[in-house]
Amino acid sequence: MENLEEFRKLGLSDKTLEALQAKGFEEPTEIQKLCIPQLLEENTEVIGQAQTGTGKTAAFALPIIETIEGGSKEPEALILCPTRELAIQVSEEIISLKGKKGIEVIAVYGGASMETQLRRLKKGVDVVVGTPGRVLDHIRRGTLKLEKLKFAVLDEADEMLDMGFIEDIEAILEATPEEKRMLMFSATMPKPVLSIAERFMHDYKLVRTEIKDISSRNTHQIYFEVREADKLEALTRIIDREVGFYGVIFCRTKIQCEEIANKLISRGYDAQALHGDLSQREREVILKRMKEKRLSILVATDVASRGLDIQELTHVINYSIPEDPEIYIHRVGRTGRAGHEGTAITLITPREVRRFNFIKKATSSEIEKQNVPEPEEVIQAKRRKIVADLREKIAAEPKEDYISIAYSILGKEKDPLRAFAAIIGSIYKDELDISQYKKISQVRDEKARRGERKEAKKEADDGLVRLFIARGKRDGFTKKSLLEAITEQTKVKESDLSGLEVMEDFSFVNAPSETAEKVLKYYSKSKGRPIVTKAHMDEVKVTRSSERERVRSHRRGRARVEDQPYGKDVRLDGSPKPRINEKRKGKKEKSRKRRK
Repeated sequence: MENLEEFRKLGLSDKTLEALQAKGFEEPTEIQKLCIPQLLEENTEVIGQAQTGTGKTAAFALPIIETIEGGSKEPEALILCPTRELAIQVSEEIISLKGKKGIEVIAVYGGASMETQLRRLKKGVDVVVGTPGRVLDHIRRGTLKLEKLKFAVLDEADEMLDMGFIEDIEAILEATPEEKRMLMFSATMPKPVLSIAERFMHDYKLVRTEIKDISSRNTHQIYFEVREADKLEALTRIIDREVGFYGVIFCRTKIQCEEIANKLISRGYDAQALHGDLSQREREVILKRMKEKRLSILVATDVASRGLDIQELTHVINYSIPEDPEIYIHRVGRTGRAGHEGTAITLITPREVRRFNFIKKATSSEIEKQNVPEPEEVIQAKRRKIVADLREKIAAEPKEDYISIAYSILGKEKDPLRAFAAIIGSIYKDELDISQYKKISQVRDEKARRGERKEAKKEADDGLVRLFIARGKRDGFTKKSLLEAITEQTKVKESDLSGLEVMEDFSFVNAPSETAEKVLKYYSKSKGRPIVTKAHMDEVKVTRSSERERVRSHRRGRARVEDQPYGKDVRLDGSPKPRINEKRKGKKEKSRKRRK
């Protein structure tokens, strides 16, 4: 562990050094050098001001691991984070840093199974990492007891206060023992952060590190907003557009990493997966091939890429959005090194926009939004690459043997130009076939989506028609399944339908006039009152009001079948449903036969 001598000087034990070596750490960051020695001293409290991506998690996690004993039924350390993603990341980081020390760590956050969390807490944990809302919920339930707490940590304190957690944080800190040690880490030091420090901390030490602008590197940062199903198509277009692509594609899991690598290989790319399931020997072979540029694409997980030292990477692509701003910085930092220019590209889905905005803010990065390259643009880029490649080959002096072969062929060929084109075609095959690129669904930006939500509530001026559908959640429909049913039956395009709302017993959808007429005409053929009709705003208001009353009535156990609108005696495709009495009659008939 000679290369970890700097960590040893900070006062860390051999067990912790072993864990650091296994993670691929080499030397401490500035915030770690400043914080770790102070936190290993008894009763020291620290406010650390440092940018995201500077190793803050290890700066407080390592002293906590060294200090607490472990094996307690009640937690000795509580770490609060602004988001569930960061809570998961911090908990995983602590687990990887603890090495062989018997410390139980749990992440608690909203949206996860409360039952699982209750079971884990009852069994006993040493470190709790969580979001303020869920932590406070456990405290009030009495399932999280803090009498033995030794450390309380606020990670990304300024972000938590920006998100409106100040009251929850104060309530949590009031439930902690007076003699605990409190640590705060924040990229900025606004007044609310300092006011919490004055109220809940004792003689704290303020530690600041030099602020560095990561966007000042020679790295152009870009992001594309695409649907999850279109990510692979977007990825191949990006790779094909670039001259001399030589990069790392980051995925969240080993399975996804293997899947993307295999799909790229099947499409003819010289790619390879790098993840934790590979042996050390396999890893070394892959990295050697990559460094020798016999591989141009490495598909990797964050854990597997630790200690990755490959120079002159042209691209880093975040196929999966990083869970944490620190991870984003680590990934981006792998290109644009040693004076070379690089490009960092992130693929995000519409539902990830908010989280990505948090990453942009936390890392102070200027990330440009671009549209995914069109197939025509990619083909033109490929054409330029082929021309450049062939010109380079033609410029080289050929051997005499090849000259004689060329003469024996072209000497008898009436049209040397066509002969040369045929050779090019055989070498590059279907490289310029535009049909190899599939259509990518258009993703509207946030402003457009807000406008779309408004249009979902009223009939638009541009000819959109609001349609009422007498089917909803009670009929087993989700947004996806209802869209599929309508498009399959009416043969209209899914892209023409917008503003879909699925209620308990009915739904609404917007469609252009021509599309709406087609849908209305199809469903007018069903017997009885049509399943789909044109909706007016006064009807929408009344129907929504009655829907709310129906939900309340259902919760009281008084929902009646006859209350259901638009006669539930037909399915969405117009075929008849058996009536309730007919169902009961059928059941009685089957029962009578069994008795006989």
